[in-house]
Amino acid sequence: MDRIIGIDFGTARTGLAVSDPLQIFASALETLPSAKIIDYLQKYTAGGNHITRFVIGYPLDLNGRPMATAAQVDAFIAKLQKAFPSVPVSLEDERFTSTLAHRAMIDGGMKYSRRRDKNEVDKISAAIILQSYLDRKK
Repeated sequence: MDRIIGIDFGTARTGLAVSDPLQIFASALETLPSAKIIDYLQKYTAGGNHITRFVIGYPLDLNGRPMATAAQVDAFIAKLQKAFPSVPVSLEDERFTSTLAHRAMIDGGMKYSRRRDKNEVDKISAAIILQSYLDRKK
C-alpha cells in the first residue's frame, strides 16, 4: 500500500503520521525517540508498507525564514535520504502545529492528562503537517 509519512522532527522525540492508501487523510501513527526513527521506518517498509514520500515539518519564523533548529532538521533529512534514497522529501511549514494539536485534542474531548503527554502532541502535530500537505496537493 502506498503511503505518505508525515514527520514532526524534534531533537528528543519525533512524531509520525501516515496517509491512507488514497492519500487523502492523515492519521497520527507514533511518537518515538528521534534516534530510532530510521530503524522504525525501515521496519515499517519491511512490513509491506510502501512509502512514496516523506513530508517533514520545517521550522520557520514568522517572517518565513528558517529558524536555528532548521539545521537539525536538515541533518535528519540527510540521514533519511541516505536510508531511503528513492523516496522524495517535501518540507511543510510547521508553525503553530503544536497549538493546533492542542486545540484538536481539546475539541476531540481528550482528557487533560493525555493532552499533557508530549508524545500525543508530537504525533498529532505530525498528522497536522501531513494533512496540510495533502490538502495543498489537491
